[in-house]
Amino acid sequence: MRIDVGIGEFKHSHDATAILKTYGLGSCVALLVTGRSPAVAGMMHIALPESQVNPAKAAALPGYFADTGVPLLMEWVDAVSGGRRRTFSYHLYGGASILDENNRFDIGRRNALAVKRLLWRYGCGITKEDLGGQVSRTVSVAIATGEVLVNYGQKQTSKR
Repeated sequence: MRIDVGIGEFKHSHDATAILKTYGLGSCVALLVTGRSPAVAGMMHIALPESQVNPAKAAALPGYFADTGVPLLMEWVDAVSGGRRRTFSYHLYGGASILDENNRFDIGRRNALAVKRLLWRYGCGITKEDLGGQVSRTVSVAIATGEVLVNYGQKQTSKR
């Protein structure tokens, strides 16, 4: 069963047959969290670093912003892990500079830094990351194995 994660969404599963998948990560960042015992995963598709630009949207779709989404994700991790956050793996994908060749807005880098800072505040480090560049990514994770596949637009898919 495939569970699609749209922009601003946070989805999770403990169904061993499930695959979480998000598409078209340009400047957006996918925060992927996996646990092995039991096999569980969560994925959030973050579009912007700070919710102050649109508080109404943050209230309706907290995963859209790093500063409202990461706390939501950490609440879930704490509930699933019994407060043992460090037993989970944290992965970041995306954060590219697409249609912003001169890095004028630098949203991708700002998104990645915002997520990293928030995770550090929660005492969690990044296990794996694939950030930056000028290509969009599609990311999926198989719940049963924790295997992550990254597709780079027209380029080859790689296991992470």
